[in-house]
Amino acid sequence: MTDFTILPEGLEAPVDDGGASHLAGRRLPSLLLSSTAGGQIDPSRLKGVAVLYLYPMTGRPGLPLPGGWNEIPGARGCTPQACGFRDHFEELRKLGVAHVFGISTQTTAYQREAAERLHLPFPLLSDAAVDLAEMLDVPAFDVDGDTLFKRLTLIAKDGEIVKVFYPVFPPDRNAEDVVDWLVEHREALSRADL
Repeated sequence: MTDFTILPEGLEAPVDDGGASHLAGRRLPSLLLSSTAGGQIDPSRLKGVAVLYLYPMTGRPGLPLPGGWNEIPGARGCTPQACGFRDHFEELRKLGVAHVFGISTQTTAYQREAAERLHLPFPLLSDAAVDLAEMLDVPAFDVDGDTLFKRLTLIAKDGEIVKVFYPVFPPDRNAEDVVDWLVEHREALSRADL
């Protein structure tokens, strides 16, 4: 049985293909994304500092990953990434982060299992219709007929994207990298002059 919390050795790092270079300074789009906490979230209406990490898909114990998953640069590591944000959640809150969301194109029902199993203190949001992907033109790829996000993390202030982490590798360090950036830019974020 595969332990999705551990990254296999020798994973190929993704390269920066420029697919997210247009995102900084953009506003989060107005759309409704279903939440594992119930209801829907409109990213454009988020007040304060929000961290949104987009990920391809979480694996589920006992079910195989798509064929060749480990060979797709940057695909593997959604569970360690989520666990990193879980483990740094309180630190993010102390740094002024008002919202943390993981977003994938998986259904809310599928995401709910992962959110409960991993004890995430924040909701996962579903873009199963791939609307967010299209509205922001975020990098994506297709596997077995499904469109999945390439891994990236956005920091937004009052709906405006102020920082983009892309590509994200290794994914289990992403939350720590976000914390480091927030510490470094804490004063600028409070003045909203980024």
